[in-house]
Amino acid sequence: MARILVGSYMVRYPLGGMMSWSLQWLVGLHRLGHEVYLVEKSTYPDSCYDPVRQTNGNDFAYGLRTVTELLERFGLRDRVCYVDFEGAYHGIGARGMEEVFRTADLFLDLGTHGAWLEEASRAGTATALVDGEPGYTQIKMEKLLADGQPLPEYDFYFSNGANIGTPRSTAPTAGKTWTGIFNPVVPDLFPVTPPPRDAPFTTVMNWQSHPPLEYGGREYGQKDVEFAGFMDLPARVAVPMEVAVSGQNVPASKLEEAGWRMRNAQECTVSFDSYRDYLATSRGEFSVAKNIFVATRTGWFSDRSAAYLASGRPVVLQDTGFSEHLPTGEGLFAVKSVEEAAAAICQVEESYEQHAACAREIAREYLSTTKLLPVLLERAL
Repeated sequence: MARILVGSYMVRYPLGGMMSWSLQWLVGLHRLGHEVYLVEKSTYPDSCYDPVRQTNGNDFAYGLRTVTELLERFGLRDRVCYVDFEGAYHGIGARGMEEVFRTADLFLDLGTHGAWLEEASRAGTATALVDGEPGYTQIKMEKLLADGQPLPEYDFYFSNGANIGTPRSTAPTAGKTWTGIFNPVVPDLFPVTPPPRDAPFTTVMNWQSHPPLEYGGREYGQKDVEFAGFMDLPARVAVPMEVAVSGQNVPASKLEEAGWRMRNAQECTVSFDSYRDYLATSRGEFSVAKNIFVATRTGWFSDRSAAYLASGRPVVLQDTGFSEHLPTGEGLFAVKSVEEAAAAICQVEESYEQHAACAREIAREYLSTTKLLPVLLERAL
């Protein structure tokens, strides 16, 4: 058994999809028999989002309570440390965290931007970065290097982009050796139930959260860029199509005119349970990927899509290169055009139960925490 600290982003953004992503790692490691802790730190002002008030600030009360109650359901209530913007410790105290780091075997950074590296360094704890934004992460690293700024240093580098660091992807590496790991899922957190009658294909997405990123004379965008090529998909299929969307510059009228049902992403995913329920009331998932994932062929595969598969929901996802690593054609489809997306959905509808069973099987055999996490730990421990 290893003592593993997971640095993530749950307390500050306690919405269902974000919490589910981190929860798969925490519960997965815990069920493998490891002693796992969630550690989180606020390093800039107004970083805490309160979905009830719909405000950003330094008040972490809602997030900490929500996360603690969620982790309690899985035997992890006393394994949380949150450091607020003023530097005060909540949950496990400062001295307790010194001891936890001193005796830890590994610190997994899922997106803290190095916030805990000083503590890990003092304690001599091995560190591993898990990159969840392949392409973005490496380009930002390259830009820091070009500006003469040092990079946060880890002992191991993993990426959700299975093609990062290989000839298959045009994304840079920032001089690091990257090992691919898909977002893992705990399948039994997503029980399989029959979809409701007339259930739509859905997805939960952020339209645009920040400006495009420029690198090497090219501009890389987000899902807004890629969605344009699939705008008329509802007119090509016989099943309802729905997007639970958030973010900036959402063209709601244009989407509705094209036949898309519109839902508020936050309302659908305000908690882990509501997020899970939204997936369960869907017939399957259709989603585009961020432009940078597609353009640089990172091999990224969504944690959300893994959850749909685990729920027994077929997934039709824009190809980022993941089709070179995961089985496609039954239960999971990698598509490059609206024509391919429509054909995939029609194929699912012809043999829905078969594709639903294959979806669940892909989650269990290729994306389960029991399959992926031991491989990571074998390398990092």
